[in-house]
Amino acid sequence: MIGFKKYEFLIAWRYLMSKRRQGGISIIAWYALVGVVIGVATLIIVQAVMIGFRHEFVEKIVGANSHLSIYKANTLDNNSKLFSLAESEGIINALEKKKDFRTAYPLIKGQVLSNYQGKNFGVEVLGLEYKNLLESELLKYPIYSQGDIKNFNDGVALGSQLARKLGVTVGDSLKLISPDGAISFFGTIPRVNIFKVVYIFSVGRYDIDSTRIYMPIGVAQEFFNKEKKADMIEVLINNPFSVASFKQSISEINKDNYIIWSWKDRTAVFLDALDLERRVMFLILSLIILIAAMNIISGMVMLVKNKGRDIGILRSMGLTKNSILRIFFICGSLIGIIGTIIGMIIGVLFVNYISEIQSLVEYFIGSSVWNPELRFLTQVPAILRLEDTIFVIIVSLSISFVITYFPARKAANLDPVDALKYE
Repeated sequence: MIGFKKYEFLIAWRYLMSKRRQGGISIIAWYALVGVVIGVATLIIVQAVMIGFRHEFVEKIVGANSHLSIYKANTLDNNSKLFSLAESEGIINALEKKKDFRTAYPLIKGQVLSNYQGKNFGVEVLGLEYKNLLESELLKYPIYSQGDIKNFNDGVALGSQLARKLGVTVGDSLKLISPDGAISFFGTIPRVNIFKVVYIFSVGRYDIDSTRIYMPIGVAQEFFNKEKKADMIEVLINNPFSVASFKQSISEINKDNYIIWSWKDRTAVFLDALDLERRVMFLILSLIILIAAMNIISGMVMLVKNKGRDIGILRSMGLTKNSILRIFFICGSLIGIIGTIIGMIIGVLFVNYISEIQSLVEYFIGSSVWNPELRFLTQVPAILRLEDTIFVIIVSLSISFVITYFPARKAANLDPVDALKYE
C-alpha cells in the first residue's frame, strides 16, 4: 500500500471515468460523490450551528446575569432573607480581597404587573445603582437602544420586546403594580407606581428583552417596601468561565448561612444537554456519509466484476497484487476525497454566509424561519471551528478508505488464470 505510482493513478482515473458500457462505474460514482458532498457539508453546517448556538447562549447567559449570586439561606421569616446595608458591605469587602474579583453590588429583584393604555404584561424588575448597571455586561454592547442610559436615575429601562408589546417609547409613563403592597383592614392593597421610560434596550435574547425592567435601587427598595435592604448580592469576576474556582475560594462565606449560586449552576443541565445533542447529531448525520460510502462499495464491486479481464492482463504483464490493490483503492478513495473537499467548501461557505442565506429564504417564503420566542436568540448563530472541520474530514475520509479497501483487496486476490480462462 505504500508508494503509489503514477501509472496506478492513470489506470484508476481511466476506470473511474469510463462509461458504463465500457465496464465503468461513472453513474454510481456520481451518486456516491453527491452523497459524500451532502454528508460532509451537512455535518460541518450542523456542528457550526450547534456550537454557535451554545456559544451565543452562554454569552447571553453570562451577559444577562451575574457570574455569582449570593442569597440568604431559607428561613421562616421573610425579613431575615434580606441583606442589610451593613451586611452587604461586609460581604463585598471580603470579596474584594479575592483573586479574579471585579465587582459586586446589592440587588433588588421582584415580579410585578406592567400596564400601559390597557395592555398588561408580567415583568421582572431589577433594582441596582447606575454605576453597577454600567459595570454589568448586559447593556455594554446592546444590539438596539433608544434613549440615554445616563438618565437611568430619572426613570426605568426596559427591553425592546416589552416596549413593543406595551406600545411605549422613551418619555412615556409606565404603570407598575406590585401585589405585595400595604396591609389594611380589608387585606393587602396592591402597590401602584408610575415610572417614566428613559431607556429601551435589546440584547438579542428574547426572554430578557420581553420581560426585564431596570430601575434605581433606591426606587426599587421603596416600591417593594425593602428600605435599606437587598434580596441578593451579585458578583462579577474577570473570567466568568473560571467561576467554579472562584466559588471555591469564597467557600468560607457558606459558613454564615449563605447560598452561592453561579451561572454554571443555573444552566449546567441545559449546557450538558446541548453538548450531548451535538455529539448525537454528529453520529446520526455521519450515517449520511456511511450510506454514500455504500454506493462506493456497490460501484467498486461492479467495477471489479467488469474489469476481471483487465486485472488478468495486468497481472500477466507483471503487476503485483499490491499494485492491483492500490489501483482499485485509488478508484474508491478518489470519490471520498473529491466529495469531502467539495462538501467542505460548500459547508464552510454556507456557514460564513448563513445570515444572508437566512434573509434570502425568509424573503422568498415571506415569513421568519427562526422564531426568537422559542429559541431566545434573534438570528441563527454559527461558529466554524477548525477542529470540528478537521474532525469531519477525518471521519469522511476514514469511512471512504475503509469501505474501499475490501473490494480493492478482492480485486487484488483475483486469480489471473480464472480471469482469462474464458477469454
